[in-house]
Amino acid sequence: MTRDKNLEIARLQKEVSDYVGMGADSLVFNYEELPNGGVNLFVITLNQRHNQSFLFHQANGSDKVDALNHMLEYVRTYKERTSSYTIQWSARGDNDLETSYFRAKNVMEALDKLFYDRDPNSIIVFSVMLNPIS
Repeated sequence: MTRDKNLEIARLQKEVSDYVGMGADSLVFNYEELPNGGVNLFVITLNQRHNQSFLFHQANGSDKVDALNHMLEYVRTYKERTSSYTIQWSARGDNDLETSYFRAKNVMEALDKLFYDRDPNSIIVFSVMLNPIS
């Protein structure tokens, strides 16, 4: 492991981004320090087309490096452990129907990712579909 923790954090974030396959401008790593000394890591995707952000996954650890290592474990295998969902939705007051794709264990987790960090009344969900396994 690298002695400089910031370099290690940057390396792990890049590795997570590479696995997810989105550019550096499309992922945000939010860290939340916990009262017990641990860290929650929220990886958020940014969609430039409809100007929204969604939760990709949450991991926790004893510090940022530990949380990133847990996230890296997740991204290496999430496609085998989750299902693909398509959600059609619209921002309240907007006439455009948007389509977003999520990987989740179940429908509720997919919806939680859609509604992450926003007022639940700000989005109207029209459909949630489990995509066929390919």
